[in-house]
Formats: sequence, structure tokens, C-alpha cells
Amino acid sequence: MNWQEFIQKESGKHGLSPELEATLLAALPKESVQQTQGNIASHLQISEATVKSRLTEIYERFQVSCHELSQQKGAGKLRRLHSHLRQQYNQPEKIVRVNNSPIPLEFESLIEEKIRTFCGRKFVFNAFAQFIDKHPKGYFTVLGDAGMGKSAIAAKYVHEHKAICYFNVLVDGRNRPELFLKSIRQQLINRYKLENVDDADLSTLVTAVSQELNTGECLIIVVDALDEVEQEAGAENILYLPKTLPDKVYFFLTRRRYEPGKKRLFTEGVVQEELDLTAREYDQENSEDIQDYIRFCLDQDSESKAGLNRWIKTENITREAFIEQVAAKSENNFMYLRYVLSAIVRGSYDDFSLRQLPYGLPEYYETHWQRMKMDSASREMRVVILFILVEIGTPIPCEMIADIANQEEFTVQEILNEWIEYLKQQKIDGDTCYSIYHASFLEFLTAKRELQRNRKLLKDVNQRIVDYLEREQEEDGKDS
Repeated sequence: MNWQEFIQKESGKHGLSPELEATLLAALPKESVQQTQGNIASHLQISEATVKSRLTEIYERFQVSCHELSQQKGAGKLRRLHSHLRQQYNQPEKIVRVNNSPIPLEFESLIEEKIRTFCGRKFVFNAFAQFIDKHPKGYFTVLGDAGMGKSAIAAKYVHEHKAICYFNVLVDGRNRPELFLKSIRQQLINRYKLENVDDADLSTLVTAVSQELNTGECLIIVVDALDEVEQEAGAENILYLPKTLPDKVYFFLTRRRYEPGKKRLFTEGVVQEELDLTAREYDQENSEDIQDYIRFCLDQDSESKAGLNRWIKTENITREAFIEQVAAKSENNFMYLRYVLSAIVRGSYDDFSLRQLPYGLPEYYETHWQRMKMDSASREMRVVILFILVEIGTPIPCEMIADIANQEEFTVQEILNEWIEYLKQQKIDGDTCYSIYHASFLEFLTAKRELQRNRKLLKDVNQRIVDYLEREQEEDGKDS
């Protein structure tokens, strides 16, 4: 990597705009050359006042990695930054191994779905790259509310780097420590040809891998959705993540924000850093990424661009008004966009104006619930079927739902089709099985009065679920 490529990379890591990057390149054109403000102004054809303003912002951005800048006064700041960058340039770069090891089959479809329309989030990846550069090992955690794209960020990183990974999925029941360890252990054994570790814990495994790494190489393990983990309360770390780590080992974690007492990640001599997507300092980046996603759907996504542009034309609004107002209504939530934009494409909002679109994910769920008239007695069976999906908690076939609900499969399938955008379909042993797509919708359903267990109808359904599972267990006993 030459000097200018290095400066461009550092500019990206520190979130410099194109104008700031051009200014830094003009100020430090070579490893051994530092220009004056006058020369920079002449080269870029801007005023010296503009150069000074830009350099001030550059120094503020680089204070994260070069703490001496906050203490340096006057013209010496550029010299201090130059010295810092030369030192970084001449250090051996840590290498994130990208190899041909396949993504685990259990996460393949999830990752493909998450990255299909992925946009932006460069500021997150830059922050993680900077974290790796600064620390010999550590835990880096991305925090955010439901629907902000945490799983998509994890999926994109895994896809790009073929990283060791585990995605906790509450609605699939794939969220327990023993399943996590089994998967990670097998991935590490396959990739690093480890031997005699079939029963090893995670701490032993990462230590064994660290001894196999080449100079400058590091191991990164991505773990998504710690908040969805099912683990008994105790003193142990969540998923039994190691309290200490060997050098060259990093964990990239995602989770929702929760009370500090529930964090359950205690370390000794290991740096923990958090990036909160909801922090005000990322408002601009989040807004830009949301708008880029909407533009992608308008211009490139074959499944949505025609329908969205039709709706915009019918509503007689400008493209930019649509982008700005839908972005504002999304409250920086990608899951909201996934649902609302697809609903517009299907024609579900043909009787809505842009102003009438719901604000935020919870209001979107509530709007759909009301439009489906789920509070009326005539929709009782739809409530029952959703309740069965919530209670079972794992993917189940239409036949099983029909058996529990005491309905014809055709009737149940029609109802499932009405809610298909909120359901995840997957093939298991040849059957098409259904589960709730996203934890935020599961939470919305469990909070609904209509799905509370104190209603006689749902108590009866709960008993039917118990009876069904007991019958299945008896049948399995007979077969064996």
C-alpha cells in the first residue's frame, strides 16, 4: 500500500468527507512531505480560511486515535498528525483472514436475505477496523434498537470476510449457549484444522487458534443478537464468552440496548468498545444510509422500483419529497422500510397519502393490525393462528397449525398468506414451515390484549398445543 492509499484508508476510518480527505492528501502528499496552508489552498483552489477550517475538523476526527492532538496547540498539530500517521504507516498491518471456507449452511439463507439490499454502514465498519488497529484483542459491540440493521451489519461483515459467525435467532429457537458453542467449535476445527478439541470450551478454542495465526493475522468471531440469547441468569458471561482473550482475537457483537446490569460481559485485561447506532453523533450517517436504501429500492431493486415509482406518480409528489419524508417517518429503522416499501409496492397503501403513512415500526404494526380488523370477532381464527405461532416459537408446518386450530389446511394457508410479509418460510424435512420473521413483531404480538393468556379461547388453544405435543411424543414412542 502506497502513502496516498494509506491516507485514503485512514480518512475512511475516521469518517472524513471527500473534501476533508482531499485536504489531508494535499497537506501530506508524501510520507516525507508536509505542505503549508498557503500551498494547500493554492493546490485545491480554495481560501486559506477554508483550509484552516477543514484542518480543524480533521484534527477533531483524528483525536480518537491520536490523543496528543487534543493537547497540541497552534501550527504544531499538522506536524503531530503527520508524525502519528507515519508511525502507523510503518507498522505491520493486522490482517483479517479472508479465505474460501464456506459460510455455515445454517446461516447461509439468513445472510443472503440480509445483504440482498444492504446499503451504507461504512462508519460502523470503519470504527471496527480502527478498533482492531488500536488494540491487540477485544470485544467490539454494535448497539441499536430493533430494526436498525444490526443483523444486516453482522451479515455483511461475515459475507465480506467469511468470518466465523453465529446468529442468535429467537423465533427459530437457535439462541442457546450449547448451540452457539457447537457451531463455533465446528467452524474453528474446519478452518484451522484443530485436533483434540471436540469437547473444548470457547476460551481453549480461541487460544488454540491464536497459536496457529501467522504474523499480523487475527481471528474475528461475529456474534449477532446477544439480546435474543436464552440463558439462565448467573455469574457467567452471556454465551460463556471468554473473560480473557489471547492477542489477535476479536469479537464483533451486536445487541439491543439494555440495562447495564443485564450486560453479562465481564473481562480482565480485554478492551470493550461499544458503538451505539442511536447516539446523536451518528444521526447524519444513519439518515444518509436510510435515504440511500430508499434510493436503491427506487432505482435498482427489481422487486420494488416499478411499484414505488408508480405510487409516487399517482400521488403526484416528487422523488426527493418521497425519500425525505419516508426516511423521516422510518425513524432510522430499516425494518420499517422493509415493511412499508413492500406494502406500497403491493398496493396496500393506495388509499393512503404520503402524509398518512405511519410513523415508526410500532405504529406500522398497529396500523396493519387495525387495517386487518383483528379486533373484531370475525377475525378470531386469525388471532388464534398468530397465537399458535407465538406460543410454539419455532418453525412449524401448516398441517400442524391446522391440527391445533382444528381447521382445514386450506383455511389456515389462506390466513398465513395474509400475514406472509411478517412470517419466515423455510423448508424442514420437505415441509414448508412458518415462524415469526422478526423479534420486534413477536414483541408486538405478545403485547396485544387479544393474545393475552387470560382469554378463555386462547387458554383452550394453549391446551390444544399441549395435547398435540403429547400426541406427537406418544407417536414417536410407538415408532421407536
